[in-house]
Amino acid sequence: MLLELRLRNVAVIETVTLPLATGLNVLTGETGAGKSLIVGALGLLLGERAAADRIRTGADRAVVEATFDARRVPALASWLDTHGIESGDDECVILKREVATTGRSRAWINGSPVTVGVLRALGERLVTVHGQHEAHALLTSGAQRELLDAFAQATDEAAAVAAAFASWQETTRALATFDHTAREVAQRAEFLRFQLQEIDAAKVRVGENEAVELEHRRLAHAAELRTGAAAAAALLDGGDGAVVPQLAAARRALLALHKIDDSLERLTAPLDATLIAAEEIARELESYAENIDADPERFAALDARRAVLHGLMRKYGPSLDDVLQVAESARRELSMVDDAGAVRASLEEREQHTRGTLDAACARLSALRTQGAAMLAQRVSVLLPELGMADGQFTVVLQPFEAATAAGREQVHFHVALNAGSAPGPIERMASGGELARVMLALSTVLAELQQVPTLVFDEVDAGVGGAVAWQVGALMQRVAAHHQVLAISHLAQIAACAHHHVTVRKGSSASVTTSDTQVVDGEDRVTELSRMLGGDADREVSRAHARELLERGRTAAASVMRAATASPATTPAPQRRGKRG
Repeated sequence: MLLELRLRNVAVIETVTLPLATGLNVLTGETGAGKSLIVGALGLLLGERAAADRIRTGADRAVVEATFDARRVPALASWLDTHGIESGDDECVILKREVATTGRSRAWINGSPVTVGVLRALGERLVTVHGQHEAHALLTSGAQRELLDAFAQATDEAAAVAAAFASWQETTRALATFDHTAREVAQRAEFLRFQLQEIDAAKVRVGENEAVELEHRRLAHAAELRTGAAAAAALLDGGDGAVVPQLAAARRALLALHKIDDSLERLTAPLDATLIAAEEIARELESYAENIDADPERFAALDARRAVLHGLMRKYGPSLDDVLQVAESARRELSMVDDAGAVRASLEEREQHTRGTLDAACARLSALRTQGAAMLAQRVSVLLPELGMADGQFTVVLQPFEAATAAGREQVHFHVALNAGSAPGPIERMASGGELARVMLALSTVLAELQQVPTLVFDEVDAGVGGAVAWQVGALMQRVAAHHQVLAISHLAQIAACAHHHVTVRKGSSASVTTSDTQVVDGEDRVTELSRMLGGDADREVSRAHARELLERGRTAAASVMRAATASPATTPAPQRRGKRG
């Protein structure tokens, strides 16, 4: 449960510590005193979006920190260990969030830096907030479906349906894409066959173009190459003043000198290498000149081959690699025509399998929703008379879709009949603002009995009620508080009188800046706060007597709830799951 909430530089709040206790905690205060700021700050710890406008004027950052007694949180130590967070020596867990004027946000759990996503994941295990906005969200079919699934313990099945629907859609898209592509390929099959036949008939080889061009160029210049090679060979060896005989003479002279001066030996090896290289080059040039042949027939064949290759490259190029790639692409597309039957059969089988998985998942979800709808309707209807709607009836209508969707096979609608003799109708048409808030409170009460989250926050869900109904709302909150810590933000004295722990928020000023502060009230201070909430003069004895009467009635109601909880501690049973999950 939430032990303490600490705020620093949040909106008009400079420094506030909100201590909480077990049971029903009520936070009261005049309009604008800062009650909503405290709930909003708690929302920051639950991972809500951070904004720089939440920072107090003149401060550079806002900080929200909370200490939770986590002994009732299932598998918390394992969760912390999985996320690399120290669990600490005691049984508390501390959450912290900081928002700077730059808009930058940082978060910590037990002193370890974490992402806002990790902070949100832990916050969902610790606190659930039921606010006025939820009553308006209740008007949408999506929100009604989510509430029913939560009550019916069908959230896993709902997620399985969404996943199965996505998988089925993927296979249907793949099948449609294949059919479209197959039709296109079939239409251009003749053209593809022509392309492939033309390229295959040419028997093109990788790199052939370069080889043909080289040989063609050599044959085109055969006479020039033969004459030039022979002349170069003669200059090296065999002609007047040739290089090789002169190098040989130089070598003989060097050997004679070497006999006189040993230091000249180092020049012998380079000169020998030069002589050998010149001789080898001369021999290769002579051989090249002798073997060069114009060969008109070969030249004509190469000319024809060049024309074939250049023609293919003009049509399918620009390079020969492009030509070969066109052939391979045509071959692949044509294979689709040949293999279309087998490929489509495989895709159809996959589509049928995913459709079967979707149908089975929808069937499991529909079974849980059908069972849960009847039980939810019964349990909410029982609470409506306690909330001032003596003839109120709540029903859950499951309207089948024509086909399965990502949300299942049915649309969920909440219907109510709040007056005797009236026919049930959609809640958005039949309930006023105050009635809608009370129906939401009844739903929240039923769901709270199923939730394992230790702390529940009710943010002014009592809007639009008063008098005897306010007592009934307080009694409902006391009932929930028998199994959960409850924090209720309220403006009703009747609900405040039902609290086990009462905290007030007061507005003040400091250095010309509006501020807010909290105070735990008890004894006569609590009598004073209740007198203010009743609208009377807190100093008049008649107002204070009325406040004391409310407190006594609240204590009596609380004692009655605690006796009932002690006698029968088990919560209302959840809908029973049928069969095994596939």
